[in-house]
Amino acid sequence: MIKLAVYNREGKEVDSLKVNKDSLGGKVRYALLKQAIVMYHANKRVGTAAGKGRSEVEGSTRKLFKQKGTGNARVGNARTGKRVGGGVTFAKKARDFSKDMPKKQRRLARDSAVLAKLLSENVVVVDELKFDKPRTKDFAAILNNFKIDRSCLVTLKERDENVFKSARNIYKVDVMPVSELNAGDICNHKKMLFTKDAILSVLDKSE
Repeated sequence: MIKLAVYNREGKEVDSLKVNKDSLGGKVRYALLKQAIVMYHANKRVGTAAGKGRSEVEGSTRKLFKQKGTGNARVGNARTGKRVGGGVTFAKKARDFSKDMPKKQRRLARDSAVLAKLLSENVVVVDELKFDKPRTKDFAAILNNFKIDRSCLVTLKERDENVFKSARNIYKVDVMPVSELNAGDICNHKKMLFTKDAILSVLDKSE
């Protein structure tokens, strides 16, 4: 059982939560976690690098001049990769690098990533995050109250535009609703800041 303190926005403890490891899979599955992270990075690759091969460049396929008797080195057609304007030798082609995992595996990998953060004490829980209007200064003050000075993933139960806009100009701080939470983004940040209802939602969906 993991005990989590719940803080208010000023950084004072106001409540506590008990997290059962079994609700997050019981243990950190490192092999599955690696598979999910590889998928995460692969799906970010654009794969649009491409060049034209000999068959794709414009030009005649006729031999430029006869093989012998001209005094010049023998040549083929104008499309060869050895001539200016010819095709690229072994040209790159656009590729789809994307990978996929079954839904249950993705969810289990996400739970393993959250559990790993909990075990390493890199999770902070705040009772609520509400802003009347977007204000970066106020959001930065909250992070300072929790002594969060490195990359942080802020997780909300539902998307909140004011919270999102308040955090978007802070370096290496991202805001994400529970529905979009994934192992790749979790492992890509040093700290996690959950609202209380967000972490309860994660635990409920894990069971």
